[in-house]
Amino acid sequence: MDDLLQEFIAETRETLEALSGEIVAWEAAPTDRARLDAIFRFVHTVKGSCGFLDLPRLARLSHAAEDVLAAVRDGTRVPDTHLVNAVLAIVDRIGEIVEAIDAGAGLDDSSEDLLIAALSGEVAPVAAAGQPSGQRTASRSVRLNVDLLDRMMSGMSEMVLARNELARRLRDETLDPRLEAALDRLSLTVADMRDTVTRTRMQKIEALFSALPRMVRDTAADLGKAVALRIDGADVELDREMIELMRDPLAHIVRNAIDHGIEAPARRRAAGKPETGQLVIAARQSGNQILVEITDDGAGIDLNRIVAKAVACGIRSEAEIAAMTEAQRLELIFEAGLSSRDVASAVSGRGVGMDVVRANIEHIGGRISINNQPGRGLGLVIHVPLTLSIISTIVLGAGGQRFAVARQAIEEIVAIRGDQVRIDMVGDAAVATVRGRRLPLLPLADFLGIEGGQLASLAIVATRDGDYALGIDSVLDAEEVVVKPAAPVVMATGLYAGQTLPDSGLPMLLLDSAGLATVAGLRFHRAVAVETENADAAAQGVSALLFDDLDGARRAIPLGAIDRVDTVPTSAIRRTAGRMRLALGDTLIPLHHIAPLDGLVEVAVLRLTDGHAETAYAIAEAIEIVQLQAEIAPARGVAGPVLGVTVIAGEQVEVIDPLALFADIDVGTGVAPLCLLQGDGSPWMDTFLRPALEAQGYRCTSRLAPGERPVVALVMEDGEAPAAASDTPVLRLRREREAVGACADSIYRYDRPALIAALADHSARAGAR
Repeated sequence: MDDLLQEFIAETRETLEALSGEIVAWEAAPTDRARLDAIFRFVHTVKGSCGFLDLPRLARLSHAAEDVLAAVRDGTRVPDTHLVNAVLAIVDRIGEIVEAIDAGAGLDDSSEDLLIAALSGEVAPVAAAGQPSGQRTASRSVRLNVDLLDRMMSGMSEMVLARNELARRLRDETLDPRLEAALDRLSLTVADMRDTVTRTRMQKIEALFSALPRMVRDTAADLGKAVALRIDGADVELDREMIELMRDPLAHIVRNAIDHGIEAPARRRAAGKPETGQLVIAARQSGNQILVEITDDGAGIDLNRIVAKAVACGIRSEAEIAAMTEAQRLELIFEAGLSSRDVASAVSGRGVGMDVVRANIEHIGGRISINNQPGRGLGLVIHVPLTLSIISTIVLGAGGQRFAVARQAIEEIVAIRGDQVRIDMVGDAAVATVRGRRLPLLPLADFLGIEGGQLASLAIVATRDGDYALGIDSVLDAEEVVVKPAAPVVMATGLYAGQTLPDSGLPMLLLDSAGLATVAGLRFHRAVAVETENADAAAQGVSALLFDDLDGARRAIPLGAIDRVDTVPTSAIRRTAGRMRLALGDTLIPLHHIAPLDGLVEVAVLRLTDGHAETAYAIAEAIEIVQLQAEIAPARGVAGPVLGVTVIAGEQVEVIDPLALFADIDVGTGVAPLCLLQGDGSPWMDTFLRPALEAQGYRCTSRLAPGERPVVALVMEDGEAPAAASDTPVLRLRREREAVGACADSIYRYDRPALIAALADHSARAGAR
């Protein structure tokens, strides 16, 4: 806490030195809103800092000044000379108290009530209060101007670029050993100086987080709430300037989470939540960015309320609101003057804070993303780039453009050739298979809308959520580059971590590998960690492909059995040697399909493999990759490859059994006997009889082609024998279980064993003829 207090004292001193002139200038121009906002933010920040530093006198003074300035901002008070003198007296008194705290000396508070009363216009400002004490202790730390550090880093960056250029030129010539040794020494010295200069700007983010536990405790107590705080990633290092600029934005976000987000204990109980709210603040590094996540399990953002307040405050018109997307409506929380509170409190509700948060973050090239879950909580992620940093990168080419990717984010780069690297389409998504490893594919040129891209290589990129294959045209170079923030509009896309000017002199963007995956919506389907100690790993299920089958039903099949998804012409599918087969080149693959392929020119097929054998399954369309539940209701009395049924997104989905598909590969190796189905006009034979007979290795047709001779004709008991083949044996099927009269030689149509035996007998006789 001592370090935090010293930081507060030093920052307050610096601000006070500039603020007195601002107040006088504001008095001369009362309509100057920028100066008014600057003064208001100062007292607002002092008030907030006093909350967790336990400085009640400062908090009382700053709160009183904030109320008056808020009234001026709202237009209910006019900043006359009396008011300006009163505010100036408060500011001077704040300076006196800060100096007394630093010196460890006491300071009488008898005049402070009069100072606060003067703000209301009831009494004149106390003259003595406006005179600083003049006593100031020596500072125990050196505050180095960040501009000087920037100049040091800039000079260091130029040295790195010059070293790279020198090394490149010398590579093209025969190098003298002595010159090579000198270059090596120069490289080592530059690397050491680079690390030293970088460390002068880096500080553990713990310095930003250390004040949060006390602030959360006090804020929650003031609001009558119970909040548990968890902090992760406090050892992550961040540019010191970033830490300074993030201190106020983070404080605003945390206070809002407690005040606006986390409900009171009674409301949480009514909503079925624990009485104690959860607030999680985590920091992590992603490429050349630091991500600070603030997540709570409160009520989330009520969009309807935010929209109504925006219209009421005149920030947006109803027509503008109607044209906004949900994401754009969420962005309204960053508008100046907008608050979801109807009444201002000591914590929030004055419409100041979130606009400052966004302004400060964008000023340093960062951005904020929102994840709103109404009723369940809100997550804010602050993406902050390192202001100046030299990192090792791989330079990639895509559509004639150059991009850099942090070297540590790339596992390997492979060329798209041979059998070890393959690209397939699963529904609308591209999937790359690299040596049997399946990865989501993101073609860089196509994704960025760059024309002329020629997909030639894959960069296997590792992110926190999973790995994916980045499709690129070429690999151009590997070099150390100096990274700076790009323009806010560029950083706001979420695709880039900064920009650089390599020794080639051509500006180049640094790709954010995790941001690319997020914006592209890549799904990694990794097992989700379960916090409960006794969670059953099997309950996580397995990945499966959800698809629409040829009969219109939605089914799923385990993803591990799928080698690829192809679209093939139906002309390549024929029934030969007793079963349906797919001809691909010189390869014949057994094919399963649940419904006829009549009328289709092309059909999608799942190419299945068990590592040794291959089979295929015809489908209508691949939908997406899903997780199968561990519990699958088994199929009962169902012929075919259906394993059972499960629930996916509230829908009953049948699960295909790969074991049954592969077990059926070798069924029927001879010429399939042909059965003529002579129906009675009803669909019964096609719906019930045909699948059962074909499953036994028979071919079925209702119309003979020229020259075809069936081994048997199946007709209903009251049907007519086929005229096209009068010598064809006829097998009659009756509707009743018991034979009556002339139907004594018929077979009950649901007597499967008798029917199969009769067909086998007719087939044997036909073979003997």
